[in-house]
Amino acid sequence: DLSRLIDTANAPIFGVDVDGMVTEWNHKAAEMLGFAKGETMGKALVEHFIQPENRSSVTEVLTKALAGEETANYELPLLSKFGDPYTVLLNATTRRDSRGKIIGVVGVGQDITTLNRLMAEAKRVADDLTRLIETANAPIFGVDTQGNVTEWNQKLAGLSHFTKQETIGKALVANFITEEYHGAVSLVLLKALHGEETASFELPLVKNGEKKAVLLLNATTRRGPDGEVIGVICVGQDITQLNA
Repeated sequence: DLSRLIDTANAPIFGVDVDGMVTEWNHKAAEMLGFAKGETMGKALVEHFIQPENRSSVTEVLTKALAGEETANYELPLLSKFGDPYTVLLNATTRRDSRGKIIGVVGVGQDITTLNRLMAEAKRVADDLTRLIETANAPIFGVDTQGNVTEWNQKLAGLSHFTKQETIGKALVANFITEEYHGAVSLVLLKALHGEETASFELPLVKNGEKKAVLLLNATTRRGPDGEVIGVICVGQDITQLNA
């Protein structure tokens, strides 16, 4: 029956009556939060099991569900009996009796604690990489799959005399590569966008017809989290003096 289904589900599920008192608390919720079913039944959910900073928002979600307005994908931070933090993605569903009268709310959750932790770690790594690119003592630029500039670090800005603001979002080849190198650079970028990377190609940087520097570049395929190609990163070495 429904009670057995709720109790054995592989997702944290709780239920409350119209007064907000716990009427359901399944095995998964007990396992995750450390509160046995016997510790929760008949107690006020919000007052006893929700952190103070989240009580008003949870009360609002329950109040809406008791008025027939259900809530999907509500992100709820929870603290276990032993102080461990969890995050649950919750659907709050109105519970009705056989005559259609509202008798409470059932909350079905998905534990996204690990997912959020991984996402936070991925963001930290991405932020670190962005900082590394920006402050590296080597000229670095990046383009997307359309050849528009996505990265232009401080070192390159100093060598090229183009600021980052002047370059971001603009076509690299059309705007920042001298015409005689359009074909060669376009070919290098095209190869990298197809997974074929290029090492040690020379590229002069020119502004207003004046050569500012010569770079020795490696073009590397840039991929997204799913492995799809999202652009090219070029890391260079200033060889202007060697070519003088």
